[in-house]
Amino acid sequence: MTLIPSTTWRMLTARKVTHELPKGIDAAWDMVTGFGMRRMRRRETFLERAKLVLALEPKYSGLADPNLRAAAHEMKDIFRTGRDTPDILHHAMAIVREVAWRQLGMRPYHVQVAGALALEAGCIAEMATGEGKTLTATMPATIGGWRGRGCHVITVNDYLARRDAEWNAKIYKFCGLSVAPIDAEMKPPERRNAYAADITYCTNKEVCADFLRDRLTLGRMKDLPSALLRKILFGAGTDRLVMRGLHYAIVDEADSVLIDEAVTPLIISGDAPNNEQVDAYQQAATLAVEFQPFLDYTVEQRYREITLTEKGEDKLDALATPLGGIWIGARRAEELIIQGITARTFYQLGKQYVIDDGKVVIVDEFTGRLMPDRTWREGLHQAIEAKEKLKVNPPKDTYARVSFQRFFRLYRKLCGMTGTATEATRELWQIYHMPVVVIPTHKPCIRTNPPDRIFTTETYKYAAIVAEIERVHALGQPLLVGTRSVRASEYLSELLKARGLPHQVLNAVRHAEEAQIVAGAGAMAKITVATNMAGRGTDIKLARGVAELGGLHVIACERHESQRIDRQLFGRAGRQGDPGIAQAFISLEDELLTRHAPRLAPLAKRRYGDGPGDITSPLLHNLFERAQKRAQRTALQQRKGVLRNDDWLDESLGFAGSET
Repeated sequence: MTLIPSTTWRMLTARKVTHELPKGIDAAWDMVTGFGMRRMRRRETFLERAKLVLALEPKYSGLADPNLRAAAHEMKDIFRTGRDTPDILHHAMAIVREVAWRQLGMRPYHVQVAGALALEAGCIAEMATGEGKTLTATMPATIGGWRGRGCHVITVNDYLARRDAEWNAKIYKFCGLSVAPIDAEMKPPERRNAYAADITYCTNKEVCADFLRDRLTLGRMKDLPSALLRKILFGAGTDRLVMRGLHYAIVDEADSVLIDEAVTPLIISGDAPNNEQVDAYQQAATLAVEFQPFLDYTVEQRYREITLTEKGEDKLDALATPLGGIWIGARRAEELIIQGITARTFYQLGKQYVIDDGKVVIVDEFTGRLMPDRTWREGLHQAIEAKEKLKVNPPKDTYARVSFQRFFRLYRKLCGMTGTATEATRELWQIYHMPVVVIPTHKPCIRTNPPDRIFTTETYKYAAIVAEIERVHALGQPLLVGTRSVRASEYLSELLKARGLPHQVLNAVRHAEEAQIVAGAGAMAKITVATNMAGRGTDIKLARGVAELGGLHVIACERHESQRIDRQLFGRAGRQGDPGIAQAFISLEDELLTRHAPRLAPLAKRRYGDGPGDITSPLLHNLFERAQKRAQRTALQQRKGVLRNDDWLDESLGFAGSET
């Protein structure tokens, strides 16, 4: 039977996204529409429909393997020819559910089926950590594969892409589908074969880069029909392409991929040697030391902007004139010195970047991972290289670029899953027209979240953290301590060593054994210090006897600029109905306050003094909440700016809609 009429089914499905962000009256109408879409009772509908899928279990559990395989192949024919209905969809998911049980020994729960239905409807499914998102994705991925136009399952790193493809391959092959992963080391022929598979597991960076490379390969004939015509007429044009189109994508850790990483566009560039520019960056690093804050320049912490004062401009003129060359131009000289000052003021070793093999390597502030293939733009990377007295590499010429926002909007059908999406509900609708559906947990969450503990200085805060770690460790509970930077994790590690507390550190520098470290973090009396846990993709399972001690104890050393990131860390405790505790230790010197509430933080510090005690109060909690909301608004405006810049380049340079 069909649970809902087709008109309602279309309303539950996300609308197709338009090319540009709406403006004026269109934006107002879109906001009203989004509000109405968010008010729809999607969760209840998907949970009810999931019951219908579970009710079909007796029909398929009694089939022998050959008959079940035949039923799966029949579904493949139905979806390939577009004859599916909501009722057919229920049967399809019931078949995949049974296949998962026979091939992997795991039968998706009621809530996992509801999550799969939400994904199939083009929504973002918020599912708590440990609720089995990887298994949930196999149901819509199988259906996407059956449709015959390719299904991309987007993960956050190559390890997870390969792991998930291998784990789920038995399900897909039983259902008559091919599956392949893509990693950074693959050559074009291997990539072409992987994209030709029915289901392709890949990272956002790899699929986006392959898209750009294909656009460059097409050259002046920017659209595929023209390329195919050229192939027919001249026998060339498409043999070097690796992708077959952007039809359907299921995005894991959707908030990280679609929001957090949306600020930085992906760029394909080439070498552009320029010795004069290299010398200028080195000179700028030397001159930047001469400029004093407040006297020669002002600092806007919130936006990380430097502005020269009148005295600073006079000093620059006096210092730059003897240098000649590039420094003759006042505008260019100002850009160079501002980048030099910016590199010294806002970018710190062990926080925004590390030095690996004599090179500056960016650290992803959301995941704590190294990003060796990325560089900062507009000379900032060179300014940091010069500051660290490393070899300065010349800036590169840009061949092609696209933001992740714009790229993912090109998919005909897009959906995603994550443990934290509620806070970004409006943005996900505004940018991608995807509603968020919060799927309940399979078992009630019994994690406790004591109020944040607040201290005047970072020194007192870390002393309290070490004392708390020592107390909990003595009880035998495992601890996961989350830090915001490599430097903070190393600093805490030194404090723990001084107290004789055995521990493991997981950060951008020590990432080789990441999965093993995370998986073992639930062992008795284990202490794990880790940078941001977003997108780790590995469950922390409690060892025997740990639940009786209170479960995993999570400590956050700072509040992040996004509440979602805090929730991702806290979500590591209390998975699948396990006990657990999560608490944040914060101070008035934390970056969240100094950057987003720079005037209020000193006032609060004067009010509460410099004592070592806990100064937790409702007023200070409110101060941190206000700073976090301000940070989230700033980040949203930056992401919209990136997308508008893409649109402006598209219009100004005369590119077609899908050819950034």
